[in-house]
Amino acid sequence: MKKFFQGIKTDMKFKSAGPGHKLTEDTRDKVSSEKLTSEAPKPRSAPTDGAHAAAAAAMARMEQSQAKFKPHTSHDVIKAQVKKELEAEAATQESETSMDHKGPVNAAKEQHANLSVNGIYFKCPLTGATLTKQQREAHIREAILHLFSEDPVTASIMQIQTFNRDREKVKIGTETMVKYLENICNHPDEVKYQKIKLSNRIFQERISCLEGATEFFQAIGFERKSLPLPEQETTEEFYVLKEEALANLDQLEQHKERLLSTEPVKAKLDRQPCVFRPSPRASQFELPDDFYNLTIDEIKREQKQRTEAVERNAMLRTKAMREREQQKEMQKYNYTLLRVRLPDGHILQGTFYARERVSALFEFVRDSLQNDWLPFDMLAPSGHILGDETVAFTECGLVPAALLTFRWDPAVMADIEAAGTQASAGSILKPDLLANIQTIL
Repeated sequence: MKKFFQGIKTDMKFKSAGPGHKLTEDTRDKVSSEKLTSEAPKPRSAPTDGAHAAAAAAMARMEQSQAKFKPHTSHDVIKAQVKKELEAEAATQESETSMDHKGPVNAAKEQHANLSVNGIYFKCPLTGATLTKQQREAHIREAILHLFSEDPVTASIMQIQTFNRDREKVKIGTETMVKYLENICNHPDEVKYQKIKLSNRIFQERISCLEGATEFFQAIGFERKSLPLPEQETTEEFYVLKEEALANLDQLEQHKERLLSTEPVKAKLDRQPCVFRPSPRASQFELPDDFYNLTIDEIKREQKQRTEAVERNAMLRTKAMREREQQKEMQKYNYTLLRVRLPDGHILQGTFYARERVSALFEFVRDSLQNDWLPFDMLAPSGHILGDETVAFTECGLVPAALLTFRWDPAVMADIEAAGTQASAGSILKPDLLANIQTIL
């Protein structure tokens, strides 16, 4: 079939080359006579993009009208297929030419040029690797599966808590598993508690549906066996506790507690701390698309909110109504980029979740200071003190980006001056942060 289409392409190109002539024929006289009788055609300018679009639309309308009255023959289908392949080849050549001029490296540089931060990144708590949003789930899964070779019990518990999204099912399933272990620990001599029937309705509904449950039972000392049923000739599948596991009830008790206390493994937001030199552009932000990425539902909701905003503009609103609307507008952001201007003019920057508490900012700044025990205040862009650390960034207008001001607690500074002690004239930041100081572009 491929050779068939290639032959048609060759034939079309051959026909488009113009009329032929015999090898023994002298074409010089013919060409000269043609030049005398007709003037050379004037070169035509290339059609514009608008002309291309108009022609494509006209061709589409003609094809649609012809389709209504003329059925497609096999020849028509072949011509259409050849046309599509020729257009695809032309598009491929054009894209390759444009990439040769621009280059993938230059394109990547243009994408991140002058951005306040390159993007949103996360840290894996198991490996410490830096990940994008798209890499998080696959990397954590791989890290947990790799842990099975070292600590199968811990890995299986992480698997249960992390890979099963329905938290209510996880809660019910783990509570049932804990009940099995409690019965064994409380009644070590009762044989009936040392085996679990796999076809049991409770086991099927609550436990077998959980990813990692099988691995957990095997890791803590259960083995799968086919056992005969009393007064029957058939057998059933059971999980049976091994003798060595039954002899170590304290360890079973620890497994039970860990099953209840372990939290899902989640990648932590990378603050990407960095320090900038003093700059008048500190309040200007150029954020990447990650800060504004919205789902389809969020886009529809935003369109609805804009329609409602047009209607609200036609009516008078109170100050409280306007504040509520502003907070509602901020809810669409998932992240915020915050900068803190320090007393020496240096600027400390970090990335946060938009719904994190202000206390997260205080903790971030405190971890960056050389003297982290000294109390300090944070001033919002409006100049007021952020006194309540329990409120979210969205509630105090610090989304999607803001420049704040750092100052030492005035009462503490007064005590230091009264004692005749001078504050350090150098930077208040840790040396490792200053080692990679940057300039705001």
